[in-house]
Amino acid sequence: RRRVRLILEDRTMTEFTGGLAKSRTLIVPYGTVEAHGTHLPLKTDTLIIEEVVKAASEAVDVFVAPALDYGVCTSTGAHPGTIGISAATLRAMTTDIVRDAFGKGLLNFVLISGHGGGLHVAAMKEAAEALTCEIKGIKIAALSIYEILGPEAFAIAETEGDSHAGELETSMILHLAPGLVKGRSPKEFPKLPKPIIARDKLKFWPGAVWGDPTLANVGKGERLFKIMVDKVVELVRRMETDG
Repeated sequence: RRRVRLILEDRTMTEFTGGLAKSRTLIVPYGTVEAHGTHLPLKTDTLIIEEVVKAASEAVDVFVAPALDYGVCTSTGAHPGTIGISAATLRAMTTDIVRDAFGKGLLNFVLISGHGGGLHVAAMKEAAEALTCEIKGIKIAALSIYEILGPEAFAIAETEGDSHAGELETSMILHLAPGLVKGRSPKEFPKLPKPIIARDKLKFWPGAVWGDPTLANVGKGERLFKIMVDKVVELVRRMETDG
């Protein structure tokens, strides 16, 4: 029998209450409005993580919240199309959402981002740490999806050091929404002057690509998507069984 997915915005108040008998876990997906080369949509991070967690909800009973579409974008902050928020705003949004959802009967929270930016994920984790200390009986995981992928996932890429808008992300969008892929950006491997923080990041990273999108294909995206879904399902089960 097909599982009735607990997609939060699609459920009524009565269905929400009934759903609490099946699950006390809420997944909150985090994305961005962020430049991903000239070939991928600005919603790439959001699209990937939304589809992953919705697919996970077909395998395990879990509530799925609407995605937070805006994130903390530093390296791509100056690129055309990127619209970011501050870390303080992300912490505040996370805190408000989790507090209120806990008050409605949800106990476990998987805060999971399709964007792996350091300050972005740190803001999520800071909020999670504070909430865990503040609220008795709550359990929170805060992470980027890429943190729980094993070597088998990254081995799908032929490109060494593949990252932003490169082979893997392009393959994922080819699998999930091929009509949104507009050709291919040239490969790019920027050399930001770390640990020095560059003021003019466009000078060092003009194309907003980190990797080689020309090596992307649907098959790679399909394989990576399945791995991501399986990892999220595994995490949800851990949240509901570990002490």
